[in-house]
Amino acid sequence: MSATPTATPTRTVVRELLRRIGEGEPRRIAELYADGCDWRLDRPQDAHGRAATPWIRHRSTRADAEAHFREPAAHHVPGQADTTVERIPVDGEDAVVLGVIRQTAAPTGRAYTARFALHLTVRGGLVVRHHVYEDSLAVARAFASGDGRTLEP
Repeated sequence: MSATPTATPTRTVVRELLRRIGEGEPRRIAELYADGCDWRLDRPQDAHGRAATPWIRHRSTRADAEAHFREPAAHHVPGQADTTVERIPVDGEDAVVLGVIRQTAAPTGRAYTARFALHLTVRGGLVVRHHVYEDSLAVARAFASGDGRTLEP
């Protein structure tokens, strides 16, 4: 893709967002989200238990964004997480972050790896769209008990 006049600001905001996510300060991360952000995470209701994975849900406010970056910590083993960003194609206001997350579910001790695509749209220096497509089955399996039920942390 060729650079367009709006591609540079989009790339700059996305890189700053990823930097802040890496630092792990939810309030600072949330500052980059617009109130009214179109936030979607795919979650087949029959494949997940809300109690086990409450961070996987739709959101729309800056406060929601902050909560999203706080909530997973309570459900995962500290220090056993890694995210690899493989590529970030940018086209105008849109960027797609492609990568892999590795986590360990606290209630089961099971590690999981999930590929993801994060579609972001940036307008006026803020993220107005945050759509995540990930291997939600890998996440669900990591949180499932031996009998297939999801466990609470």
